[in-house]
Amino acid sequence: MADSCSEKGLILYALHELHKQVSPKFEKCTGISQSRLDLLHELCQADEISQTALQKEVNIDSAAVTRHLKQLETAGMVSRRRNPDDNRITLVKLTDHGRNEIISMRDEKAFFVAQMLDGFSNDECNQLLDMLNRMQNNIKHIRA
Repeated sequence: MADSCSEKGLILYALHELHKQVSPKFEKCTGISQSRLDLLHELCQADEISQTALQKEVNIDSAAVTRHLKQLETAGMVSRRRNPDDNRITLVKLTDHGRNEIISMRDEKAFFVAQMLDGFSNDECNQLLDMLNRMQNNIKHIRA
């Protein structure tokens, strides 16, 4: 039993190490972090969205969303404005430049994913996705 638990503990370690490897390589290959790409993807789906609703959709803390959006706005990829009906609400929109950039980023992301999963069959990819989704669901139910 103890060996089985310690072997399962290696899964957590492997996931942690994988995350540490994937994040910087992904950003280097695509030129953008996965968090920012998630924000841009959500903005691509909506014409205009409140910053609070966007934060809930991508499940990133509000301070990080504000920081990411400020940098994306500086890069000309998003625009932000106050809601004229409620000045407390910030509305966010993808610019034309941002929309064009996300198209090329999608291609770069697809290339990165293809390299990362090189040698995996479609069945193996589906099994891996299923297992990761099950783990994610289990984690949601852990009381912390």
